[in-house]
Amino acid sequence: MAEGYVRPARPEDVAEIARIQLATWRVAYRRILPRHVLDNLDEAYLARRWGAAVQEPPSGAHRVLVAVEQAAQSYLVGFAASGPADAEALAPGEPADALASGVVAVTDLLVEPRWGRRGHGSRLLAAAVEHWRADGFDRAVAWTFDADAATRAFLGSTGWEPDGATRALDVDDMLVPQLRLHVAVPEEKVPAQR
Repeated sequence: MAEGYVRPARPEDVAEIARIQLATWRVAYRRILPRHVLDNLDEAYLARRWGAAVQEPPSGAHRVLVAVEQAAQSYLVGFAASGPADAEALAPGEPADALASGVVAVTDLLVEPRWGRRGHGSRLLAAAVEHWRADGFDRAVAWTFDADAATRAFLGSTGWEPDGATRALDVDDMLVPQLRLHVAVPEEKVPAQR
């Protein structure tokens, strides 16, 4: 029987994180982003970016978590990255103080498609929420492609909803619409006393 768990990313994980990102984008976004853009993504470049995120995060509240499938052998199958909301979390024209200091931004939440529907996304999100609580965040935001029904459905099933902010990414002269989702970080449930 297979088991899964989440742990903080380690430097030796960065190549696998980049591979997962590339594989997932090429499957999940093939109808959203231009094919030549996906075909030309550089795995080594992605690995360098993830290396910096894992080894030199801008703050202690910036985290990269990985999901591991453990059976006869262990496999890295997904990852999540988040940190305090910054200018990248803002909508075009939104004032710099629109997102308060208690807001965390999810920049990535990906599970490789072949490992989907095994609870890894839920475990990643639950682990992230625990860190957000510990860091004092009370609200989370995430940008998602408007056409990414799977991510919207997954996050929607856990209470995330659009906050009204939209933007369009210019991807090789093609505008790709996005919307921002948000959710209140739930307070920790205290077990009932007997």
